[in-house]
Amino acid sequence: MKGFIDGELRGLGPNFKEYFDRSRTAIVSIDLHRGHLEDDPLCPCPAPRAREIVAPVDAFHVEARSLDVPVIHVRSTLRAGGVDDLAGRPSAWRLVFPLHVGTIGNSDAHAIEGTRWIEFVTKVDERDLVVSGKKRLSAFYPTDLDFLLRNMGIGTLVLNGCLADCCVLNTALDASNLGYRVVVPRNLIAGTNADLEDAAMRIIAMHVGVVTESSVVIDSWQSEFQKMI
Repeated sequence: MKGFIDGELRGLGPNFKEYFDRSRTAIVSIDLHRGHLEDDPLCPCPAPRAREIVAPVDAFHVEARSLDVPVIHVRSTLRAGGVDDLAGRPSAWRLVFPLHVGTIGNSDAHAIEGTRWIEFVTKVDERDLVVSGKKRLSAFYPTDLDFLLRNMGIGTLVLNGCLADCCVLNTALDASNLGYRVVVPRNLIAGTNADLEDAAMRIIAMHVGVVTESSVVIDSWQSEFQKMI
């Protein structure tokens, strides 16, 4: 069991066994859909760095399924017509994000139900679960994710997806406040840029949970799984 402390991967000790308990863990994969990942001028909220994590995330999910760890895909979905956002009180990100990254030409189409933008880019297996209806920055708001996890008896969440400094960070904070143990494999997340990505991971590691590598998680799960055979 290892996690990043001040940027260095170190042993964590026996107190962190719960963070690597495969039997009570679910993966929550956040917003890896075309609305962030499409290489298209019309992409309504581009997260180009996240395109690089699609293959590693898919590979991680394959390993997890083979070890009976459930995979939950969460996506933003807004009602057509914009009542959840544009036609009501716009999300804060619509005002502040462009100040830093510039104007996003097709942002009004972000996450609108029935459009191609909410289609997952990562593979969704028939055994996986999907949580739609995320309308703000956290995978918990205002979705039924917490209900689903508690009904499944889940105590630990392994988060992946984008953006590290936005939806991953907000989900990690909410998860911790709700009493879940949080693990983030840093090679399976992507941020707005490298600096913000690193800052988000340092915040999570300092205050919220364990930041590690996907290989550390898989090795721990495999070791536990072998003991059951």
